[in-house]
Amino acid sequence: MQVRSAAPRAETDEPGGRWPGSRRLGTILPGRAARAAVDALALGLALAIATVLRHDGDLAESHLNEVLALAAVAAVVHTLVGIRFGLYTGRWAYGCFEEIAALAKTAAVTTPVLFVLDTLLGRLVPRSAIIAAGLIGLVLAAGVRYAVRVARDQRLRPSPVHGGRVVVMGAGEGAAQVVRAMLRNPGSPYVPVALLDDDPAKRTLRVMGVPVAGDRHAMASVVSRYEADIVLIAIPSAGADLVRELTDLARPTDVEVKVVPPVVELFGRTVSVDDIRPVSHADLLGRREIGLDLRAIAGYLTGKRVLVTGAGGSIGSELCRQLVRFEPAALVMLDRDESGLHAVQLSMDGRGLLDDRNLVVADIRDQQRLDEVFAEHRPQVVFHAAALKHLPLLEMHPSEALKTNILGTYQILQTALRHGVERLVNISTDKAADPGSVLGYSKRITERLTAAADESGRGTYCSVRFGNVLGSRGSVLTAFAAQVEAGGPITVTHPEVSRFFMTVQEAVRLVVQAGALESNGEVLVLDMGEPVRIADVARRLADAAERHVSIVYTGLRPGEKMHESLFGEREHDRRPNHPLISQVPVPPLDGAALSLLDPTATRPELIAVMRWLAESPALSVARQYLKAS
Repeated sequence: MQVRSAAPRAETDEPGGRWPGSRRLGTILPGRAARAAVDALALGLALAIATVLRHDGDLAESHLNEVLALAAVAAVVHTLVGIRFGLYTGRWAYGCFEEIAALAKTAAVTTPVLFVLDTLLGRLVPRSAIIAAGLIGLVLAAGVRYAVRVARDQRLRPSPVHGGRVVVMGAGEGAAQVVRAMLRNPGSPYVPVALLDDDPAKRTLRVMGVPVAGDRHAMASVVSRYEADIVLIAIPSAGADLVRELTDLARPTDVEVKVVPPVVELFGRTVSVDDIRPVSHADLLGRREIGLDLRAIAGYLTGKRVLVTGAGGSIGSELCRQLVRFEPAALVMLDRDESGLHAVQLSMDGRGLLDDRNLVVADIRDQQRLDEVFAEHRPQVVFHAAALKHLPLLEMHPSEALKTNILGTYQILQTALRHGVERLVNISTDKAADPGSVLGYSKRITERLTAAADESGRGTYCSVRFGNVLGSRGSVLTAFAAQVEAGGPITVTHPEVSRFFMTVQEAVRLVVQAGALESNGEVLVLDMGEPVRIADVARRLADAAERHVSIVYTGLRPGEKMHESLFGEREHDRRPNHPLISQVPVPPLDGAALSLLDPTATRPELIAVMRWLAESPALSVARQYLKAS
């Protein structure tokens, strides 16, 4: 899928480095002509000033007629050189740093050219005056730009009467971007009045006139002094710990707390006023800066045919939105839920017409259909995200975990091998580490099947393991929010139960990175930070509710653990290729072992076989168990 920018291309220099002709001269519109005229006037004035100063202010000896003649020549030279460097072709915004740099280049070329022309014309002015005029003219032209820019910024500033008064936490690049965005938008609902930053070197810093008034611990006094009603956390790289701390510091001030998106959501673009939003629970729990090796990722995605199973789900849909940025040749989105496919297409192109052959309705349980899809689209890279994931339901219905999670994944793996897929990433879960539930057993078996597929094929097949994803369907946060909306109570299984959390954007970003790593059937375990007590999450939601909401403890459900682990008892945290991705060896499991799983068996029998296949070091162990039973 090719993604091309719709932005117009800036005019570039003519090929071969030739001086511009009439076509280039015709590109100077009236506004740009005015800029050229002002610069020419500044240079002429500078030449006159330099000549008068050279003669100690004696106008009679300054020969103003000669000065005017040379000023006319200087105006022509400066304009032509300026056009050559893009100064008057609309390449940059008026008064920006890039334009000032072009202005300096123009002055640096114009001055020696005038020096030569003055010599050929018989020394109209002193040579020292020409050199001084170059510097004075540069200062005058830059000063005009500064004055125009200040006047424009003043005109664009939002009204302090109608905009919310904002104290901005942070004085780095992210904060500078958002302050400029607020002050250059007359319709902005925000007016920055002060900055806070912990760096002592920034105590005297001002960003567009907005001063740094203290550090984070001065938040209460600064809010009071400047009569602010909003605190904005403008640190895109801020982690969840910092966001929680700053939110807690702002709570006694009784002001609204807002935040700019994390780096992972910005994808390198500039922060704007529209990005400002209230602090979400995802910001408080799972927000981290995640660096990517873009060259490695592009190497296995750009120009390749990519297939995503479970594309209509939370993980799959976010995968599709992030993968398309790397310009794959085709992005095939497969799901059995047509509504999910409609939603993901709508989020990506805004149309949702369901008229693209790359939208595939199929069930991974259907082997014939899978062969049809792989034969038509010939994927080179596969992300397998389709799965059943609700632990309590699978405890009651283990045969469904067998049909979808185990057999469905095995069919995806075998189909990928038959059709020569170069790289396959199987999405697993932290419940596969020392599994104790049907969900955990089924996902651990898929990790082992993926390792076996990696051994038998020429491509790279690996699994990626991570914990709870904030914002996914059925996540604990979504359930808690619905309970608060209904008036409570919030149900928590146990006061001490804890889980790992990560936002869906962060999880998918690391999944994409993991796919670029070279591995031998390993499980790639994502670093999810420190586990969070579920009761603390529930308490925050209850405290933020408009009315009293109680918390009720219901007890652990069958198959649930008090604390999840990302690593099994015999697995070790080894990170040879990426600081946030561990690579853990997996004992492969031959697909022949799946014949031991009978979906018609009783629930206890089926769960027992799943457990043995998940934990046994070899197929023979499971067979011996069955004979003994």
